[in-house]
Amino acid sequence: MSAPNALFTETLMLLGGAVVTAPIFKKLGLGTVLGYLAAGVVIGPILHSIGDGESVLAVAELGVVFLLFIIGLELKPSRLWQMRRDIFGLGTAQVILCGLALTLAADFAGIAGWRGSIIVGFGLALSSTAFAMQILEQDGDVNTKYGQRSFSMLLLQDLAIVPLLALVTVLGGPTQASNPILDLAVAVGAVAAMIVAGRYLLTPLFQVIARTGAREAMIAAALLVVMGSATLMQLAGLSMAMGAFLSGVMLAESSYRHELEADIEPFRGVLLAIFFIAVGLSLKLDVIVDNWVLIVLAVPVVMVIKGVIIYALCRVTGSSHNDAIRIAFLLPQGGEFGFVLFSAAAISGGLFPGSTASLLIAIVTLSMALTPLGVALSKRLLTGDAHEELDEDFEGAGSDVLMIGFSRFGQIAAQILLAGGRDVTVIDFSADRIRQASNFGFRIYFGDGTRKDVLRSAGIDRAKVVVVCTHQREITDKIVELVQTDYPHARIFVRSYDRVHSIELRNKGVDYELRETLESGLLFGRRTLEALGVGETEAFEIGEDIRKRDEQRLVLQTSQGLQAGRDMLYSRPVKPEPLIKPKRSADVFSDDDDLSALPEEEPERA
Repeated sequence: MSAPNALFTETLMLLGGAVVTAPIFKKLGLGTVLGYLAAGVVIGPILHSIGDGESVLAVAELGVVFLLFIIGLELKPSRLWQMRRDIFGLGTAQVILCGLALTLAADFAGIAGWRGSIIVGFGLALSSTAFAMQILEQDGDVNTKYGQRSFSMLLLQDLAIVPLLALVTVLGGPTQASNPILDLAVAVGAVAAMIVAGRYLLTPLFQVIARTGAREAMIAAALLVVMGSATLMQLAGLSMAMGAFLSGVMLAESSYRHELEADIEPFRGVLLAIFFIAVGLSLKLDVIVDNWVLIVLAVPVVMVIKGVIIYALCRVTGSSHNDAIRIAFLLPQGGEFGFVLFSAAAISGGLFPGSTASLLIAIVTLSMALTPLGVALSKRLLTGDAHEELDEDFEGAGSDVLMIGFSRFGQIAAQILLAGGRDVTVIDFSADRIRQASNFGFRIYFGDGTRKDVLRSAGIDRAKVVVVCTHQREITDKIVELVQTDYPHARIFVRSYDRVHSIELRNKGVDYELRETLESGLLFGRRTLEALGVGETEAFEIGEDIRKRDEQRLVLQTSQGLQAGRDMLYSRPVKPEPLIKPKRSADVFSDDDDLSALPEEEPERA
């Protein structure tokens, strides 16, 4: 048997490092990110098991790409427009002020000339989107007010990489062949093309694929969209993460949003973990040893300067003390785009030697490693009630009601909820039903309600009531068991198939169940009585008596079995006096038969 190749062995080591260190560091309260970094340092610089950390990092950056795509899915264009002041106001102020302050510090330290110091300062002003968003997601704070402000600054920083790379070209001298104005025009054109494609091509594409029912094709299409948009932006001089983010935003209002998020999530999680390990792999211990004094001074200085400026800006722009502290300790590190900027300044710009770029990359990497510790420390500086409520203006998933299945039953129930002023997140697995519902103005999402990842993407963690209105009894039971096991906080309201199903659901402990034909049968009987001359009031009282008896029978049958409560049924058996003896006995309904569960004209049941 042949020995495994190097790529296979390295992949095993990366996955093994993630499996071992993440739970340990999570248990110690240090966070999984720091665990991944530690795994990378041990595998690479210490054991030298993987020598080419840069190549691993290049592949693992897809984790950051997928992360930004999922973030984009959570932000509708309307919500992004509402955030424009934080993005272009607070974000721009943060980059400029931090960049200028760090430029002065770099020039004072003599790390590079004045031109190189500008690149050093503004490169260090950029924070790590991957680290910050992973920590926010890990703590469940992405949709909080401070989480949204943090994301606004990170988004502006991702946009800032374009003019900063152009600045490298300008400061590098007139010998550079690149034209900054042309580069900017190409970048703007690429963004415009992305917006047009996302608006008019992506949703029809997923409609066609969903109609085929080929799940693997849906996953492949999701990966194609993310990686294709990322590649387009990279060719235009923008970051790959920005391309993925834009494609996510364009699909944020699509009915397939939750299914896409569930499909991408596993790839995002694994690749992002490998990205953090790769950062540890690329850490150059010899550079740290040779310049340890400078690094020991530079890392805290950079983090303190950025933290103080960010705190001040947040306070001036209306954040509370607690939110400003959280943001200041979340974003003081250098970012992964600093790697790109410093390498470009050293190689193509000639603004400082490669050894300086390695030193700066080591400073950025160590600042990343210290970020989880800083976030943990920030909790000690919070005052008063540190609990952060969700931002009520956030237009992502997470309504009070999550409805699974948009059947005729569900459509009627949704009308009551919407008329009562309640938002409802609806998911359904029928592409045709989604298309038909959109023609009537309903906003529902494509997704399989039996999948935990889809439910999580649809906001079940924030749902107060989960309404299960699926057609098939087996599917309903599967969803109920999944929700009860993994989301015990949610109340479960279920459309039951028949009387036997209602009893089973009650034994499972659902909060409320209703047979799909009970109310319509009661109303139909009342109207028939009225047509026969019975007064409306009397017919109503008779219907209420039947409803009461039915509920009492259900209570008895739930505890004593189907045979209980037979004496509560109204029955007037006909006892004719036949001239001749019948050849066979008449068929009668036993108590096991549910009159309300007789077959009806609903062809949708499987």
